[in-house]
Amino acid sequence: MTTAVKKPKGVHLVGSIPLKDSAEVFQALSAPLGGRLRRIPDGETGDRSGWIRWQLQVFINHPMFELAPADPDSYTSQQQHRLRAETAADQLTFGPLGYAAAAQFSYAEFLRLKQEGQIPEGCRFQVSLPTPLAPIAGYVVAKDRAVVGQAYERRMLEELEEIISFIPANELAVQWDVAVEFRIWESVSPDQAESVKNGLIEGLVRLGDAIPTEVQLGYHLCYGDSGHKYFMEPVDTANMVEVANRVTSGVGRAINWIHMPVPHERNDDAYFAPLTNLKLGSDTELYLGLVHFSDGVAGTQQRIEAAQRVVKDFGVATECGFGRRSPETIAELLRIHAEVSDPRT
Repeated sequence: MTTAVKKPKGVHLVGSIPLKDSAEVFQALSAPLGGRLRRIPDGETGDRSGWIRWQLQVFINHPMFELAPADPDSYTSQQQHRLRAETAADQLTFGPLGYAAAAQFSYAEFLRLKQEGQIPEGCRFQVSLPTPLAPIAGYVVAKDRAVVGQAYERRMLEELEEIISFIPANELAVQWDVAVEFRIWESVSPDQAESVKNGLIEGLVRLGDAIPTEVQLGYHLCYGDSGHKYFMEPVDTANMVEVANRVTSGVGRAINWIHMPVPHERNDDAYFAPLTNLKLGSDTELYLGLVHFSDGVAGTQQRIEAAQRVVKDFGVATECGFGRRSPETIAELLRIHAEVSDPRT
């Protein structure tokens, strides 16, 4: 890196890490990244390794749903479910989704390793959650999404309350994974754009306001990672800036971080230029997902230099979670993060 460019401070980890379990994840991350991390995820290991894929069982096992024909235009070609004809929609409820149970198990490991000094004292336990729209859009037919989405969100927020009940607020950070919203945002027709986008923002604001102020809150803005590919290449950061600004102005509490992806090929000024319009709160850290394993330190530094021509204060991350990559690459990927960044403390 040229001497005129300072290393960004801090590292953010989106969530998924393809290792055996949460204890292995915590140990693997803490040693190389140490003071660069304000929060640490449990890796979404085991059943959760495919992001929302494990939530498919919620609909398969629910007596009020049946399988619908596959949608050939689906980004992931996933079969969807519909409410049975005899279903009384106002009676629809969901049982445990599994997020609270997973967090409780992982937090016990987090607490043990922290007490042993293997996790830095000031580091929080990060719970990464999909927005309810993600499994609903993925596994429910369009005509049923409104009513099913309301019931699923209620259950998700109940699980969030459970998580908050057993993890101290000053130890907890919650991230909302915002992916399906961008697929809709980018594809909506001009005559529907204003109302649809307003609805998406209202949903993200509602989820942010559900997090108590003592708990850290962040948003991972995402263009997908199915097969290591976006659902579409973002033209630039303009739409992410618009969403970040509108959510920031709408949420009634501080947002602690916003994460934005940076495609491998984008080390040009045009991609980062809209960041000049970013209006985050004074307590909000920006993380740019410009670390790529494929071109290592050299390519990552080129993207850092391009970003720093527009915005000076940001931390680094990958564009999405690590979950879809080989476990053998993780140590080197963490080394790249450490080499291109400085500690926060």
